[in-house]
Formats: sequence, structure tokens, C-alpha cells
Amino acid sequence: MSKPPSAPKVASLADLFALAWQIEADAVERYKLLADQMETHNNTELVKVFRDLARAEGIHADEIRRLAGDIDVAAHAGRIGRWQGDSPEEVDLSAAHYLMTPWHALQMALVGEKRALEFFTGIVETTKDEKVKKMAAEFVEEEAEHVNLVHRLLRKYPEPAEGWAEDPDPPNTVE
Repeated sequence: MSKPPSAPKVASLADLFALAWQIEADAVERYKLLADQMETHNNTELVKVFRDLARAEGIHADEIRRLAGDIDVAAHAGRIGRWQGDSPEEVDLSAAHYLMTPWHALQMALVGEKRALEFFTGIVETTKDEKVKKMAAEFVEEEAEHVNLVHRLLRKYPEPAEGWAEDPDPPNTVE
């Protein structure tokens, strides 16, 4: 698993909700971007997988917004800053390949879910604020469920055979 990016400090429940929402919102945008890229390459199976992942993360973002009540999570996230690097659930664009399969997409999602789990676990382990600790523990449970869900989804898709990235119709190079 890659090293988690440096996160803004969580000093309050509002900070926690804002960052949790931002994690999900960032994932939505990244999955939409990947869906669009796969659509360009006519990889319709992956378009569906990435759009489904974006939809699921959007549902999580909406749930966090609901849990936050009167806290404007988007505005608060903007005030407390961004990650130095990608936020935990933003999948690594360099891992994408136009011939990748759903197995690859789910492996990418799994890395992000594990990083989010690690992020919230770190908050539970270090915060002194009991309200933050309690809510972060709920996010840990949710992210653990997401990790388990991705593992279950991976059982549906076999790991591709060696050579999966070989282009059967490579571009012509003009010299």
C-alpha cells in the first residue's frame, strides 16, 4: 500500500466531517474522470465499473453531509486545506491503462479504501476529543465494510492473464 498523503489536521468534529466528505467527493471526481477516459477508449465494461464506483462514493458523501447536520462540509473543507498529494480514496491515475479490466479497477479502489481506513484509524488512535474519536470510529467501521465489499467484488473478476496489456492494434509509428 502506498504511503498515505499528508492530511490537514483534524481538531474538531467539523474538521472530521469536512475531511470525510472531501475524501468521498475527491473519489467521485477521480472515478468520473476514469470513466470518461475509458469511454474514450471504448472500454464500456470499465465505464460502468467506474461510474458505479463514483455513484457509491457519491452516496457516501451525501450520507456524511447528512450526518454533519448544519455544518457546511464543502465550505469547511475549503477552509481547512487540502491533502499534500491525493486524498486517501483518490485512485492513482498512473495505475490506469486503457486495456485494464474490472479486476484492475477494483484493485485501484481497494488501495483507496485501505488508505481511507488507515486515515480514520489514525484519528481514532491519536485524537483526544471523544466526539471526534467516536465519529472517526464509525468511519473506520464504514471503511472496513468498503474494503470487505471490494474484496467480495474482486471474487467476481479473475485476475487477468499475463500479457493483458498487449495492444492487439498498436499505433503506427511514422519515422
